[in-house]
Amino acid sequence: MKKALITGVTGQDGSYLAEFLLEKGYEVHGIIRRASTFNTERLEDIYKDPHEKGSHFHLHFGDLADANTIRKLLYEIEPDEIYNLGAQSHVRVSFDIPEYTANITGLGVLRILEAVKDHEVHAGNKIKFYQASSSEMFGLASAPQNEETIFHPRSPYGVAKVFAFNTAVNYRESYGIFVSNGILFNHESERRGETFVTRKITRGVARIIAGLDKKIYLGNLDARRDWGYAPEYVKAMYLMLQQPLPDDFVVGTGESHTVREFVELAFRTVGIDDWKNYVDIDPRYYRPAEVDDLRADPRKAKERLGWEAKTKLPELVKIMMVHDCATLGVSKNIV
Repeated sequence: MKKALITGVTGQDGSYLAEFLLEKGYEVHGIIRRASTFNTERLEDIYKDPHEKGSHFHLHFGDLADANTIRKLLYEIEPDEIYNLGAQSHVRVSFDIPEYTANITGLGVLRILEAVKDHEVHAGNKIKFYQASSSEMFGLASAPQNEETIFHPRSPYGVAKVFAFNTAVNYRESYGIFVSNGILFNHESERRGETFVTRKITRGVARIIAGLDKKIYLGNLDARRDWGYAPEYVKAMYLMLQQPLPDDFVVGTGESHTVREFVELAFRTVGIDDWKNYVDIDPRYYRPAEVDDLRADPRKAKERLGWEAKTKLPELVKIMMVHDCATLGVSKNIV
């Protein structure tokens, strides 16, 4: 039975990846940060009491700022694969807490790879490492973006991800560690955090329909993004670590749409055409440096991994709207 260690396991991607690997027959270990409240809602369907026999899913306390605990976990678990999904992942928030973002999103990768390097030397077993890179690294680069596009990040988050990407490549080239970067473009789902713009929109529309709110407050409606469905993207992560050699892959749909289009689709699914009556612009949600257009060129992933996005934007919005309306008990036909 293969063992996988996932950082960021309580997040959207981490929860889907844990489910996927368990279905593949893995023993899955996840790192969670200690908090006074539980943050494991996304894992409820797969979590079992550790006292129960036959459980192949285990949670461990840890933090990407704590190198000692990371090293200890590697020796205790001896994973075959590590998926580093942990990060301070909110781009707008990274402008407010840039140092913390750099420490976790950037230096966190260095801490894990140093532990992997030493573990391989002293324990003798090889570990395959997946680094969750981001389309935000491209920033101002012209669309479409592929593996050869030069990075031009426009946020502390993007800068930290570029550091992490280059660190991963350096450890691959310097120490022969199996390290692959997945440069994932925006991927959403009903498990997306409520402060991210897509979930903010779908949940906001559902709350308006339920009579709980009258407005949604947003920032730049003209920003273009390549949006896909998160459960499909974790399969690409897995496929990267099953290749004979490590490499870097752009993962996306190959289409881009504006935030305005996302808003229009969300309202249209519940039969509202005059969406402008329910949306106001709040300058606080603008970024100090905007990223105008992100669109993937995922040909390499299709050719080498056999991976291709199936769910496009209209279906994605419908999935999220159905969930958020159901959560609030809204009886509404979704178009």
